[in-house]
Amino acid sequence: MATTDLTTILSKENLTKIFPRERANEFFEALFGDADEGAYDIELAYRAVTGKTLIMDLQLHQRPNRCLACNLTQGLPQVFARHPVIDVKGIVREIEGLLGDAYTCPSWSLGYTEQRSRTLHVIPLQIVLEKS
Repeated sequence: MATTDLTTILSKENLTKIFPRERANEFFEALFGDADEGAYDIELAYRAVTGKTLIMDLQLHQRPNRCLACNLTQGLPQVFARHPVIDVKGIVREIEGLLGDAYTCPSWSLGYTEQRSRTLHVIPLQIVLEKS
């Protein structure tokens, strides 16, 4: 699949439908009992395709007047992988649906948290692509 096709299929608009902004509030509501306790918003973004791996990002954007400290985000891949509100398995299933009949996504994994800046941390979502 060409990169230009992927950037169209995995547009910001389509990814926002898969992972709406409100999901971060739902996550913090479930975790802390109050969405206002959350230090970041979560956004799903397309990064690249490397070989047979589609790489997406769960971008953690610091909320105003909050601290996005490394110690808050380093353990998140394990939490996100299992948390029903984040629903990584569901995200992958929806991405597979966007890709149509040409590809399946038989497996996925979350990488380590990457600190891009003081206000942006990223958790890579690596999705294996197989031609159907």
